[in-house]
Amino acid sequence: MACTRTEAERPGSGSALTPTRLAKLQAWFSPSFPIGSFGYSHGLEWVVEAQEVRDAGSLAEWVAGTLRHGAGRSDAILLAELWRAVHEQDWELADEISVLAAALQPTYERRLESLNQGRAFLAAVAAGWPAAAIDTFQARCGGEQSYAVAAGVATAAHEVPLDSALVASLHAFAANLVSAGVRLVPLGQTDGVRIMAALEPLIAEIAQEAQSSSLDDLGSATFLADIASMNHETQYTRLFRS
Repeated sequence: MACTRTEAERPGSGSALTPTRLAKLQAWFSPSFPIGSFGYSHGLEWVVEAQEVRDAGSLAEWVAGTLRHGAGRSDAILLAELWRAVHEQDWELADEISVLAAALQPTYERRLESLNQGRAFLAAVAAGWPAAAIDTFQARCGGEQSYAVAAGVATAAHEVPLDSALVASLHAFAANLVSAGVRLVPLGQTDGVRIMAALEPLIAEIAQEAQSSSLDDLGSATFLADIASMNHETQYTRLFRS
């Protein structure tokens, strides 16, 4: 796939994060944004059932591992590459990245999680914040849209700086996992707050790395998370869709 570009070919992180753009990020990556994120646990529900995650410490380790070695890092790279493609109006490349992102989902439920949220995210942004670039993407790249792809399209279309978009997206991903863990273990809300505070340096680190990465850097090593997602499909009692 001819999607890799050199560092010199990559555009910068975009315009300044103005108050208006900050407000967009806060709205789009809020738990209240209508994409149904509260209904997905990314396989965590099975891990809690198996007692691999049973307290605040093990939840923090699980989320950190998923960020560093799993979908957190991979989705950040895909978001960044899609952002750049839209920024350059390279719709052929945007379509290739979109197809790749959908194909990379490792299980049925993870695919459901990413594509359903991606479709809902882009539809909600287009309804509330119309943009020509979103319309063009949907017309030229009509395939399945993962959550990372949708976030890349929306933030690029509205000139949200890439660095800020990456931090907001990674934070939202981690916060959803922590929220699911707080409900499943169960834990107190203060435990969840402490975990999120501890994850801030890792989120910033992954966001920074994603800006200088390419599709050649994609990959994950969270095999237990993938197995957990597969086992969740047949879990007897379930609160979450993934």
